Formats: sequence, structure tokens, C-alpha cells
Amino acid sequence: MDIQEKVIILDFGSQYTQLIARRTRESGVYSEIHPCTITPEELKALQPSAIILSGGPASVSSPDSPGIDPSIFEWGLPILGICYGMQLMAHVLGGKVAPSLDREYGRSDLHFEGHCPLWETLSDAGKLTVWMSHGDHVLAVPPGFSVMAKTQNIEIAAMADVGRKMYALQFHPEVAHTEQGDEILRNFLFHVVGLKSVWTMSSFVDSMLQALPEQIGDDKVVCGLSGGIDSTVVAVLLNKAIGKNLHCIFVDNGLLRAGEGDEVIGYLRQHFDLNLHYIKAQDKFLSRLEGLEDPEQKRKIIGYTFIEVFEEEAKKIPGVKYLAQGTLYPDVIESISFKGPSAVIKSHHNVGGLPEKMDLALVEPLRELFKDEVRKVAQELGLPDFIVWRHPFPGPGLAIRVIGEITDERLEILRQADKIVQHELMASNWYYKVWQGFAVLLPLKTVGVMGDERTYEHVIALRIVDSIDAMTADWSRIPTEILGRMSSRIINEVKGVNRVVYDISSKPPSTIEWE
Repeated sequence: MDIQEKVIILDFGSQYTQLIARRTRESGVYSEIHPCTITPEELKALQPSAIILSGGPASVSSPDSPGIDPSIFEWGLPILGICYGMQLMAHVLGGKVAPSLDREYGRSDLHFEGHCPLWETLSDAGKLTVWMSHGDHVLAVPPGFSVMAKTQNIEIAAMADVGRKMYALQFHPEVAHTEQGDEILRNFLFHVVGLKSVWTMSSFVDSMLQALPEQIGDDKVVCGLSGGIDSTVVAVLLNKAIGKNLHCIFVDNGLLRAGEGDEVIGYLRQHFDLNLHYIKAQDKFLSRLEGLEDPEQKRKIIGYTFIEVFEEEAKKIPGVKYLAQGTLYPDVIESISFKGPSAVIKSHHNVGGLPEKMDLALVEPLRELFKDEVRKVAQELGLPDFIVWRHPFPGPGLAIRVIGEITDERLEILRQADKIVQHELMASNWYYKVWQGFAVLLPLKTVGVMGDERTYEHVIALRIVDSIDAMTADWSRIPTEILGRMSSRIINEVKGVNRVVYDISSKPPSTIEWE
């Protein structure tokens, strides 16, 4: 997309970099993340309206710490430095940075020191509770800068050169723990930079419906449809843009949830009249998974087999020149991340994969969007809530929720247990309150008593989490009576299960999925 106003975020490896981009976009301003290793020429070619320097784990005094070309500060662009970004600004522009005696991590009271455009619209003009995470701090501001805030521990918690529109914060305004952090970012975007709030999903859809026919012309496109929100939005968007030149392929690998394939495919055929090829390949997938227990092996076998089946079906469609994928912006960021927290992409990931095998040009309409933006696009396209808010489902499907060996019996046990979890979440109105809820079949059996008989049967784990973007997650504090109903129903209705446990670990250190 050709976007006139954009904020470029330079990533120095912070775990919060994506949050900066998301908060910026939530304000109606388009933003992109680029690694701090980008050259000045490449950065200038992006024509940024402003630049934000992210935090990062390094110390500016270390010889191998990431830096920035000093010429960037001479372009006249508004610049905001956050945490490491502030320390780097001070270091490069002639200030002084020193290690803190104690690393400051967590909430801290910020006291304002002077008039600053970033504080203008805040409801309390005196102080804020902010989130700190740093080892170094600025000891002396560069020439032209003034101190704008302090905390109990550091004398320079914010600085600014108002004339040159350069601002820097030692705290993280992008995290929810910082009071009015969103407002601070908006003050930078609108009062300092002078941007307008024009980035909306309605404008995105309009631009895509114009751009996609221009990109594709009269050629045909093949799309792998999984039933998840990303691929479904890609399919519906392309269907509106190019009609019957889109061919969607849905592969049932035998690892779907109960009734999932028929439900999604039926709806899309009925309401959007998609060109849809429904391929049932359960036997091929399950036979290749037989006897495998290692999760990485399972992922790879499923990925390779999907490519094989997909390629066979795509070759049956004459004139296909493009492959549509549901690549999202976090996928793109991970592939270029600067020593960030998610530099390794899972083996079943969208980025990479099929194009190398199939020699087709890529169409990735969603590659500029975050997951929450994709859901807004889905609503713009008229998709129903049961698709828009469908819980995330992993590419390898139930293969990584059946821990250990995959068998028909174990898959059926998990399907029936998971069906109960979904039903109880829906019935209690908790389905749309949580990020994700599902059942996991563990590779062990425990002793139980059912009736007058001793049993030795399977264990089901329940995993229900709260999250915003799956980068971090916490276990959901749903009412115990709901958990009780889930447990009682699973044990009584699913043959072969005599114990249910609830996973109360957070991400990090745990992941959302078990494998």
C-alpha cells in the first residue's frame, strides 16, 4: 500500500517493540517496524513522517551495542526515543549515560519537571505511574535538551529538545502498566508530529479492493483455506476483488476439531459463493504420523504433507500464477527482528514454505496488519462473530494437543473433550472474554474410581488464557463452577478419561500451546 503518512519504528531488540506499533496504529496512524541495522538511505526511502527508537536489552557503553547513524538526527524529523532509544539519543547527541546502581524494573512514580507537549492533555499534570525497565540511565542531557521528568531513582526520566522536535522517555508508554501511556504517544503523533488519524480498516479494505485487481490482473490465484480468521479474511477479500479467478483449497488433514471443516466450509460456500475445493486427506496425514511422538517431527511431517497435497490440487487448476497467504505483520517482523524475543519462526510458519516449492508469485493482502486489525477487516467484510472471534488454532491442529503418539482413538478422545470445553465457554458467555480455550490430551494415565470399579485412564488438561496478541498470556480466572462443569462433563461423557487438570501457568515462561 502507498501510505503518505507513516511512523517508522527502529527496533533495538525490545520485547515491547510490537506494542509501540500497535499503539500507534490504534491511534489511527500507520506504523512500520524496521531493524536498527537499516541504512540511512533505506530509511530515507521509506519517507517517514516521524521516527521512534525502541527500547532494547543492550547498554550503549558496550562495544557491540546497536547504534544509529548520527545523520538521522539532522534530517529535521520528529524523533521519540524510548528507554534504550533515549540512552542512545543522549549518547550520540553529546549527553552522558551511566549504569544505574540498581536496575529499575516495574512501576515508578514519574514527576513532571517542565512544560512538555507530551504531557499537555494528561488528566493529572503532576505525576504518573509509569513502567520502567532499564539498567543504564541518562546522567546529563545533550546540548539543546531540557529535563522534562524525574523519578525517585533517576533525575532524568524524560528529556526534550522542543525546537528540534526530539523527545525521549526512560519509561515505556506503550505498555498497559504506564498510566495514560497511550495519551503520551498520541500527543507525540498529533501535537508534535502533526499527523492525522486516517489509518482505518475501512480505508484498508477500499485500498485493497483497488490494488489487488491491479496486481493480479486476469490471472488465477490459489489460496490455502484453513478455516482460521487469517486465511478466511484473505479468501473473502480476494473473492470480492477478483471473483471466480480465486480458487480456495481446504485440506482436511484429520487433525481438525469436531465438525470444524463442515461448519466453516458450509458457511463460506453459502454466503460468499467461493470457488472452494474441499480435499479429504485424513488417511495420508495420519498414516505418516503413526508412531511419532516428537512435536517437531510431527510439525514437519504435517507441513511437508500439506505442501504435497496442496500442490497436487493446485496443479489441477489451469492458469494459476499466484499463491495467496494469510501472512500477518508479526510474521514479517519476526523474520527481520533485531535480536528480538521472537527471532525464531516455528517450523509450520507462513513466511517461507509454499512459494519455494510451487514457484508461484505471492499475494499477501494482510502482511501489513496485526491480528486485531485482521478481525476489524473481517467485520468490515461482513463475516459473522463465530468466524471473527474464533479462537486461534495451530497449523498442525490437534497433533500438538495430543501430546505423544497420534492415534484415531486419542484424537477422538481429545475432540470430544474439546467440544465440551467450547460448549461450556459459549454457554457461559466466556468464549468471547478469553483469548483462547482448549483441551490437551496428556501422554499418561492415572488411577480413578468410577462406580465401584477402579480405573486407569487418560488425563485431560484445560488451557484457557487471556491475551491481546499471544506475545504474552496469563491463565484465565474463569469461575470455578464453569471449570467444574467442564471437568464433570468430560469425565462422565468422554469414554477413557478419569481426570481433568487446569493449567495455571503464564507466558512467559510457558507457551500457550503445550507442544
